[in-house]
Amino acid sequence: MALTPKSEITREEKLAQRDAAEREALLREVDDAVRQGDAEQFLNAWGKPLLAGLVLALAGFGGYLFWESRQEAAMEKDAEVLVAALDQVEAGNLKSGYDQLEALAGEGGEGASSFAAMMRAGIAAQQSRPDEAARLFAAVAANESAPSALRDLAKLREVATKYDSMGSAEIVAALKPLAVPGKQYFASAGELVGHAYLDQGKRAEAGALFAQIAQDETAPESLKSRARQMAGVLGVDAIKDVDALLEEQGVTEEPADGAVAAAPQ
Repeated sequence: MALTPKSEITREEKLAQRDAAEREALLREVDDAVRQGDAEQFLNAWGKPLLAGLVLALAGFGGYLFWESRQEAAMEKDAEVLVAALDQVEAGNLKSGYDQLEALAGEGGEGASSFAAMMRAGIAAQQSRPDEAARLFAAVAANESAPSALRDLAKLREVATKYDSMGSAEIVAALKPLAVPGKQYFASAGELVGHAYLDQGKRAEAGALFAQIAQDETAPESLKSRARQMAGVLGVDAIKDVDALLEEQGVTEEPADGAVAAAPQ
């Protein structure tokens, strides 16, 4: 079989291809020029505002870094004041520690300032100045900038400090929000509220509250023991598991006659 010869491109076809290539190149040049013109027009219109915005952003970021460094330096300084005052207290120099905390506690802010105020109140209480201690505790409890847990502790300490001078209804009103199972200071606040209930003649409410404290796993054992005794006196059974309680207190039951005896040390 004979092969068909390849047809050659005519002159007209070559001219058409060249025209197409030239048009494509021209379109690319025009497109590039338009793009460049748009960019120049955009920069002319918005270049300066964008540059100003960039400068402001960089200045703001630099200012934030400066503020953060100042904050860290301030926190380090506050921590040094607290540690120095604590060292004085541990060394028995209560007045020196109290005086060192005055400036920081007077700021009335959050964090270190609130802790300094609490320390001053504790020192005043230790120095048998209950009125001043109660006033300082009350200031922390009323400081909305202080951490909530610290405010609750301050309220508890305030009431405990002036308990004898307060009426039972006033004590219940102040501490009842804290005397709730699950609250951080439930056991301590609940014990004070329970005794206030007894002063009001509310034996049932007091017994139920003491029983809750006795069964609170987060409460100190000494406080749970007092609450268990108070609940028993008021006729409320506060013991869920007798065997577990005996084991916890180091008491075992002799198998021979069933008598209870102290576990060997």
